[in-house]
Amino acid sequence: MYIDTHVHLNADQYDEDVDEVITRALDAGVTKMVVIGFDRKTINRAMELAERYPFIYAVVGWHPVDAIDCTEEDLEWIESLAAHPKVVGIGETGLDYHWDKSPKDVQQEVFRKQIQLAKKVNLPIIIHNRDATADVVRILKEEKAETTGGIMHCFGGSVETAKECIAMNFMISLGGPVTFKNAKTPKEVATEIPLDKLLIETDAPYLTPHPYRGKRNEPVYVKLVAEEIANLKGLPVEAIAKATTENALKTFNINE
Repeated sequence: MYIDTHVHLNADQYDEDVDEVITRALDAGVTKMVVIGFDRKTINRAMELAERYPFIYAVVGWHPVDAIDCTEEDLEWIESLAAHPKVVGIGETGLDYHWDKSPKDVQQEVFRKQIQLAKKVNLPIIIHNRDATADVVRILKEEKAETTGGIMHCFGGSVETAKECIAMNFMISLGGPVTFKNAKTPKEVATEIPLDKLLIETDAPYLTPHPYRGKRNEPVYVKLVAEEIANLKGLPVEAIAKATTENALKTFNINE
């Protein structure tokens, strides 16, 4: 059994065949999927999927790339959705300095507001970090995010940064990049970080694992992430599946 803790089944790439994609995942032992909404359109779609399928859950928040578009009304709406029984987290939020659509100060303000919101509604916060590690860690510390904790989504930082995040009550989630042949750092993280602090995800339709890199990703491929971690840790894949499933249920407070 596997749980894909971060998937975008609400993306346009699945408009034609989302039911088939979900069926393939279930047939491969992916028993639960957490769909991430990060703007008005994707949040609405995430909620629809969570209400349609008993094994799909939603996370709602605002993406840092689009922080400049986020209004107080949007944040109030996200807060209202947090009361829904199928909403299990706030995000994905964080900082993304790769793209320049939203100025850094705007991203940081919207990030802080969502940490505060997560604390208010007592849900874990799902962190997106691209080229902004120092500021992400600093803001998490300043906002005392450890009171709710959460997930460092598709973690790409160093072992040292991973340990710093774990100390703040965050789980380390690994996706497709850990399977890439030249991905030295994610492989080090998978090897060094304790199994009780790890989650697995696909971030589908993005970051497709080897050997399907370059094609559309699907939640069925989360097993490939688990297999690579098992290989790196010298453990049977069943041990990775069991531990990461238990970790996900605990992190999202999902009762089986």
